[in-house]
Amino acid sequence: MDPNGRNRKKRGNPVHGWVVLDKPLELGSTKAVGRVRWLFQAQKAGHAGTLDPLATGILPIALGEATKTVPFLVDAAKAYEFDITFGTSTETLDAEGEVTGQSDVRPTAVQINAVLPRFVGAVNQIPPKYSAIKIDGKRAYDLARAGAPVEMKTRIVQIEAVTLVNLSGGVAAFTVDCGKGTYVRSLARDICEALGAEGHVSRLRRTRVGPFALDTSLTLDALEQMCDGARAEEGLLPLSTALDDIPVLAVTEQQAIALRQGRAIGSVSPYHDAEWVLAMSNGNPVALCQPRGSDLRPKRVFNI
Repeated sequence: MDPNGRNRKKRGNPVHGWVVLDKPLELGSTKAVGRVRWLFQAQKAGHAGTLDPLATGILPIALGEATKTVPFLVDAAKAYEFDITFGTSTETLDAEGEVTGQSDVRPTAVQINAVLPRFVGAVNQIPPKYSAIKIDGKRAYDLARAGAPVEMKTRIVQIEAVTLVNLSGGVAAFTVDCGKGTYVRSLARDICEALGAEGHVSRLRRTRVGPFALDTSLTLDALEQMCDGARAEEGLLPLSTALDDIPVLAVTEQQAIALRQGRAIGSVSPYHDAEWVLAMSNGNPVALCQPRGSDLRPKRVFNI
């Protein structure tokens, strides 16, 4: 409301859903989100999982009420392709930073494959100091760029698989399937240390975030063409796409009204063991709910 108690009209269009952007090189995640929001003239937007400017690939962008489902994508499994160029290590662990070490060591495929099993399962990992992790309220990369001492704490991450795909000319290409919080630059650093070699990430591409993969992604150019041709809806996936692992309960119109008003509904015994339940009415998402006893209580209501 404005100072006179009147409801202000939200700026932008009531657009709700997910855009699976194939983020280009050298574009930051925040600017990518801003560009997509502008193309759709959406009222609000957010993203699931930051990508560095030097990384390309899947950046899921939520528009409108889909922003309420972002936390479910942040925790989702991810997949990457990455290259390690042997010979030089850098301060940022990628091609952007100052060189911190050099070596003539060029590992063979046999040597690389011999150390990879160390990096599968629950793995202790130290995040890069040039990362968005907060330390005492400040981003680690801001502290590092200011020359302040940065001490990154070890964390346990889950890596399902890491595979050597190709080795040529001192450049090794890999794929990795991993859980939330995994830093590929740190993985590359640790692989190099295990091999007694210097190296850095020279290419990084995210190929999957939860249910979103490259085959459903769009480049900025393709998205711009759709929006210019009044076909923006072709680039939008349903809000519920991010919730594919959550059980769905079809509710009546009366139950939908109750949930939208923040009231619990009963008779949900088949779902009492579920952490979350997505209530749907006539094919439209109504609310994300949590079972409590025999009731289903709305926690995130969708205003669609």
